[in-house]
Amino acid sequence: MALIDPRNRLIDYLRVSVTDRCNLACTYCKPRGRITVLPHGEILRYEEIHRLVSVSASLGISHVRITGGEPLVRRGILPFIASLRDIAGIEDISVTTNGVLLEEMASGLRDAGIARLNISLDSLDPKRFAGITGSDAWHKVWRGIEAAERCGFDPIKINMVPVKGVNDDEVVAFARLTVDRRIHVRFIEFMPIGANDRWHTDSCVPAGEIRKAIEKVFGPLEAADHGKGAGPSQNYRIPGGQGVIGFIAPITKHFCESCRRLRLTADGKIRPCLLSDTEIDIKSPLRGGCNDAELERLLRVALEIKPERHYVTESPGGCTARTMSRIGG
Repeated sequence: MALIDPRNRLIDYLRVSVTDRCNLACTYCKPRGRITVLPHGEILRYEEIHRLVSVSASLGISHVRITGGEPLVRRGILPFIASLRDIAGIEDISVTTNGVLLEEMASGLRDAGIARLNISLDSLDPKRFAGITGSDAWHKVWRGIEAAERCGFDPIKINMVPVKGVNDDEVVAFARLTVDRRIHVRFIEFMPIGANDRWHTDSCVPAGEIRKAIEKVFGPLEAADHGKGAGPSQNYRIPGGQGVIGFIAPITKHFCESCRRLRLTADGKIRPCLLSDTEIDIKSPLRGGCNDAELERLLRVALEIKPERHYVTESPGGCTARTMSRIGG
């Protein structure tokens, strides 16, 4: 079986948020002082998530990414991830993390079956990192990245969101990480997700500008193989470099026509599009005793309402109501 939407997009990728809690408070993701976390009872239980993933896998979902909030703060996350390996049809499980707990958990993640990691890091300067995240944990994150390298994760992807006047002067330094290390650095355009008071078109640094800044220092970039799990990233290398530089441009060059994702929020909503607040409640049916056929029907409804594309550039003030921490990174 396969999940194919009305625009003939094959949906095989489910991003699963296991919590809205996070040990950082990044300004563009989880505004400090203005957001409360969900009560524990509102968060999907592991067995509920496992059941939905199992039904999804029977329909053709083969890739699962565990996100948050910060997924590593949830108690029992390692055995839960390991349990997903037993679901027939799931071929690839990966994790997105802010890296704060990675130093002590990298080995456990490998043992749980994770081979690929995405690590969010928006500055290489500890003081600036503290300003962006509200935490002085930069050194912990960097030690976590080094621990992940020692444990053999491949690839390790560092996600950096350049914001005009905040950290856009660091893109060359981030690109330089790929010269001598097998790290993937991915530059992601700043998106209007629950950021009405912080996002405007001028704050988004276009991927084309980022590439020009890098090529001014290193020369023309070489096309790189997309590889497993590349998704919407357009990948390149610095000539002679060991790692990969990726550009993800949801604002200036949207890739909606090739989107293959659904999202499951921590409070049990299926979200067909990151940049649309249209959602389907799946927690209530789960807790109401529905059968698997009903879950399958709801997943197919999500396909029917998956939009053709987002319209952020046509309505720059149209930020999503949920913050990124409430959607799942």
